Amino acid sequence: MSIREQAIAIVKEKGLRRLPEPVRLASGAMSADFVDGKLATAHFDDLEIASRAIVDLARLAGVEFDCVGGPTLGADALTIGIAGVVRCRWFFVRKEPKGRGTNQLIEGARLGSGDRCLIVEDAITTGGSLLKAVDAVEATGARCVAVATLIDRGDTARALVEARGMTYLPVATYADLGIDPVLPV
Repeated sequence: MSIREQAIAIVKEKGLRRLPEPVRLASGAMSADFVDGKLATAHFDDLEIASRAIVDLARLAGVEFDCVGGPTLGADALTIGIAGVVRCRWFFVRKEPKGRGTNQLIEGARLGSGDRCLIVEDAITTGGSLLKAVDAVEATGARCVAVATLIDRGDTARALVEARGMTYLPVATYADLGIDPVLPV
């Protein structure tokens, strides 16, 4: 079984739940299929497999990056896992600046011109939250070269990411998980 197939099996076994009633997702859409990437990768062995699957996808696509990060909280575990696999710098993008201390929007590595960033997220439905993180990273002068996700729940994120000139790397799609796609609201 390939590393990607192992990651998909982990998500199916540990992160996919069919709920009795639909719940509202971050995108605003409703779904009774809840996919929890954080729960699926809560054991480091599973996180390492998911992280290696993303790194493999990036390498196969010819994507080179020297830092990895994404919107906190969804990207946090994968960010650290991927940074550990490739031994690169990592960062988290807050929804808004902390409001105290250094008042940073981006925590961790200091980004700037010449940095090639892999942006990650555990689950993407429409890509809206992810693109806000991309905007924050690009505002530093860094370049976002690719977006990777453990789970793509719909059909809209790929087009949005590719329209911005980035490579899109989903480990698993809704079809891989045997669930219905989530439609944008």
